[in-house]
Amino acid sequence: MGKIINRTIAGAGAVALTLTLAGTASVAGGQHHDKITKPMLTGWASLPAGTFVPGSEPSGSLVTGNLNGFTAPFADQPVQGFSGIADNGDGTFDVLSDNGYGNQANSGDFLLRVQRLAPVFRDGSVDVVGGVNLTDPDGHVPWKLTRTDRVLTGADFDVESIVKGADGSYWIGDEFGPYLLHFDRTGRLLAAPAPLDGVVAPETAARTGVTATLGSSKGFEGMAASPDGRYLYPLLEGTVTGDPAGQLRLNQFDLRTRKYTGKRWTYQLDSPSHAIGDAIAVDKDRFLIIERDGGQGATAVNKKIYLATKRSDGTLAKKLVVDLMNIANPRGLGGFGTTFTFPFQTIEDVVILDATTIAVLNDNNFPFSSGRTAGVADNNEWITIALPESLHPDRRVLR
Repeated sequence: MGKIINRTIAGAGAVALTLTLAGTASVAGGQHHDKITKPMLTGWASLPAGTFVPGSEPSGSLVTGNLNGFTAPFADQPVQGFSGIADNGDGTFDVLSDNGYGNQANSGDFLLRVQRLAPVFRDGSVDVVGGVNLTDPDGHVPWKLTRTDRVLTGADFDVESIVKGADGSYWIGDEFGPYLLHFDRTGRLLAAPAPLDGVVAPETAARTGVTATLGSSKGFEGMAASPDGRYLYPLLEGTVTGDPAGQLRLNQFDLRTRKYTGKRWTYQLDSPSHAIGDAIAVDKDRFLIIERDGGQGATAVNKKIYLATKRSDGTLAKKLVVDLMNIANPRGLGGFGTTFTFPFQTIEDVVILDATTIAVLNDNNFPFSSGRTAGVADNNEWITIALPESLHPDRRVLR
């Protein structure tokens, strides 16, 4: 069985950690912005694949296949598969654990959770400092859930994107609906899941009898918030039936009316075989979008971050910001060579730290992905990248 590591910090330890992070910002920040000519690695940290929530519940009883050295079921819930990130502005980040073990059928004992993490780039570690499970105690979900206690699982929703509001509540994008879900800061669902008219994933089609118009788990993979907090922009991972191949819809959702406005833009993948991993706002008209192929390790080729800009014709113009397979690493951070690569199958988190620095995390699909070393379950790696050009972000997107 793979090594199990429980990493937690609480109370005063979390405060001390915040101070440590603040004192070592230069390690992860960009101090060479006026000198670099290509994106450069400025910070690297890693959370071991075998990291579990201590004292939680068993998980993985339905998992099969190559587990890359681990044995299922697991005694606790994995801290794994990060599919969305929100910056708390204090050295900690809220990250969204993926829906479980790859599909609806095998993830009924995976508890949906927002994890609170703190990277410590000085020693390359990532600390787990808290988190909340997602629940529906007030019965807002109108259909039968997996658990009678209404704790939400990976068989109920496939949560893939997250936005944190000024009030501390979470807006989360789901792929099984696709739905928008609104939770308070304790993880309690606040309203019924909000569907997107005319877009139905197979998981919902099987429950409702409505014809599916989207591929399985191809719902809201990315979600941005406008800098003024008025709108959400959830981005589908898959192409809606009838749309051109590789064209993805970015819809506008009004947080005041709690309805879609009818405005939308389209993002064109470089290849119909690609997928997006995340979408965040730079300002009211521009977004950072992760686009990737499905390869890992030696077969990982296209792992990129684009700057996508709204155009008047309803499309998004694309400009390459970072090729994640070709990052300068002159200091050899992480023990890697002078060219750093991020060869993971799924890369699903990007956050803007300052005008010329971003952080990127992979989703390790625990325990299935092995992009860094064949036959070894991937860790969750956390990198910071200095950019040669400023993003000129709206100051309100920076915490």
